[in-house]
Amino acid sequence: MADLREMPEAELRARVRKLLDEVHPERTDSITFRRKQFEHGLALVHFPEGHGGLGISPKQQVTVYDEIAKHSKVVHHDPLVATIGIGMGMPTVLTYGSEEHKKYHLPRIFSGEDIWCQMFSEPSAGSDVAGLSSRAVRDGDHWVVNGQKVWTSVAHLSSWGMLVVRTNPDVPKHDGLSYFIVDMKTPGVTVRPLYQITGEAEFNEVFFDNARIPHANMLGKEGQGWRVAITTLMNERVAIGGGGAKKKGAGAISQVVQLWQKRKPGALSAAQEVIMRDRVTRAWMDNELLRITNQRARAAQRSGNPGPEGSVGKLAQAEINKRLWELAVDVLGSEGLSFEAGFELRQSGFESRSLEGLAKYQFLRSRANSIEGGTSEIMKNILGERVLGLPGDPRVDKDVPWKDVPRS
Repeated sequence: MADLREMPEAELRARVRKLLDEVHPERTDSITFRRKQFEHGLALVHFPEGHGGLGISPKQQVTVYDEIAKHSKVVHHDPLVATIGIGMGMPTVLTYGSEEHKKYHLPRIFSGEDIWCQMFSEPSAGSDVAGLSSRAVRDGDHWVVNGQKVWTSVAHLSSWGMLVVRTNPDVPKHDGLSYFIVDMKTPGVTVRPLYQITGEAEFNEVFFDNARIPHANMLGKEGQGWRVAITTLMNERVAIGGGGAKKKGAGAISQVVQLWQKRKPGALSAAQEVIMRDRVTRAWMDNELLRITNQRARAAQRSGNPGPEGSVGKLAQAEINKRLWELAVDVLGSEGLSFEAGFELRQSGFESRSLEGLAKYQFLRSRANSIEGGTSEIMKNILGERVLGLPGDPRVDKDVPWKDVPRS
């Protein structure tokens, strides 16, 4: 696709100042300000005009936040709990939703009024999403859904969910899926929390028991669910992999460096000091390489949805993050052995933690990085097959109707 146009910087900054004249972040709440930001086309500038953007290069989004920061001590960034909706829901609705879907959902997602979740994985179909067995049967203007989803982040807080179910078992697995957006308050939808190693319950299992979903809530056409799901998944990998620090030495690595600088004198032998210093240096280099790689990916982003290259950042982020927080716990020494946590229904638990507490929390939480949003093994397959052009894994069920595929 062709590159999106670039707006003169002075003109874009003038638009931001006009927004601030109308509603200032220091004098209003996040939802009100972000609603108005959407109306001014400054939400996601690469989105079309009238849908939260200006149809210009996504590189210019940084200019928007730079101008806001110049004139306000408060910047209403994306709410953490709205990451799924903004990073995955908005591009999917924009690509496949009706005009009514776009007008209703896009501003509410960006503002944080509506939290969204993603319901793809199932107990018997995790990495093989296309093998899922939750069913939807047409009944007039509705679809009756039965089945179970699992690992659904923030489902307990969500107003809406993105759902892929099987609508035709008589065709190969990728061809028999359809994609819906679901009101999570629909009768027959039950959300149950799953407790994690951190002691929190940020993700859930979701049960559908004769839940009726309007046909109007289908995105794409019947049987196009896999195509729509790929749009969601590609945006998910960019959202996860590209969400790191924007400045050199910032973000998680800065916290690990602080821990290193705070270490107790004499806690390590001279040899251990050398080894640990090398590990901290290597971690800083890895994070800097990831930051620059993400910058290059954003600079090269074109109109439309991201391609398989988004898996690069996601894979790197997952593996680097795990090594980083393992290093942080090693720097803590014996202090890193204890961890206390309650069981709370929330998305993240590090906002009020000390630097040491954050390190221990993130060490546990980062274990999920190589699973959520597609496992590291799946990312390697995608990169090998779709980027490097290597032969794909054997797929014996590719042309077999889903109902005839053996399942345990």
